Amino acid sequence: MPLLNLALQGGGSHGAFTWGVLDALLADGRVDFEGISGTSAGALNAVALASGWATAQSAGRDPREGARETLAAVWNRVSAWGSLGRLPQQLMRMLGGGMLSPYQSNPLGLNPLRDLLAAEIDFVAIAAHPHLKVFVSATHVNTGRAVVFTGPRLDARAVLASACLPLLFHAVEIDGEPYWDGGYSVNPALSPLLGDCACADVLLVQINPLRIAETPRTTAEIQDRIGELTFNASLLTQMRAIDFINRLVAEGGVSHPRCRAVHVHRVDGGSALEAYPASTKGSADAVMIQRLCEAGRAAAQAWLREHYAAIGERSTVDIARDYLDDTRMAVPLRTVAKPVRPPLFRPWLARLLRGS
Repeated sequence: MPLLNLALQGGGSHGAFTWGVLDALLADGRVDFEGISGTSAGALNAVALASGWATAQSAGRDPREGARETLAAVWNRVSAWGSLGRLPQQLMRMLGGGMLSPYQSNPLGLNPLRDLLAAEIDFVAIAAHPHLKVFVSATHVNTGRAVVFTGPRLDARAVLASACLPLLFHAVEIDGEPYWDGGYSVNPALSPLLGDCACADVLLVQINPLRIAETPRTTAEIQDRIGELTFNASLLTQMRAIDFINRLVAEGGVSHPRCRAVHVHRVDGGSALEAYPASTKGSADAVMIQRLCEAGRAAAQAWLREHYAAIGERSTVDIARDYLDDTRMAVPLRTVAKPVRPPLFRPWLARLLRGS
């Protein structure tokens, strides 16, 4: 059965689109998964799929149906929350346009995601699963570096950290260190899927658009686009690194058995998400969430019809066209004097993909 790694972007309640994508892949039944990397809402989707899969399998049930059930239960709870940003917005209006920090507006550190994770996600089952590898990313507040939580370190705090918007919630402390939303540093982390998984195919579920049709002009439009650019910046860097690796492999610049071409695939929101500006990522409107789920399901079904045969064979994304810019050095790879030494490749690759 073809194998995929999943890379799930964050995007608030727009992550319901990813729910639909995952639901379609699970219902189709023709692909299996090795690694799942998620940030923010992508992290929530990642642990929901893995928890449902692992707990159903341990109970002798169909793991795909278990994953679908847990994803649905998670997003049904989100739909019941109402507007996530209502309290800060009300306070800002009361103060004539000022802004209170969450340590003032939310002194008790209330976060509805904490109860959701306790009710729906079995982190022990995820860590114990012998095949699925789950990676959740957060941003270390004091250094700005991305930190990936996996295995025994992956718990509810890691997901809370990955989804911690600093204007709404207190920084999440893990082992005495503060963390914010992973989207500020890596959205999502691709390096664990390349360095810790045998599968060479990565399916990116992209929520934040790369291109927009018109120049933003209103304050709201400008703020929305700034957010999109911020949360896509790390993805562009990682895609440049993957393109570089693929060209090295194609030109014979590396020869170690673990150094292989990466097959990149993508399902994105496209026109379905154009109807919902970035400002709606903080809305938990049930109708919007259901429509985004349906759009994600349709997009994944279309991707399977068109690209299923390419899994394990080739990329279905033109990285150079969609992700690269003019910062690349135009130096032929054949001028490289020495291949990268195999023992240094994996840490070098990890540093390159982190942008450090």
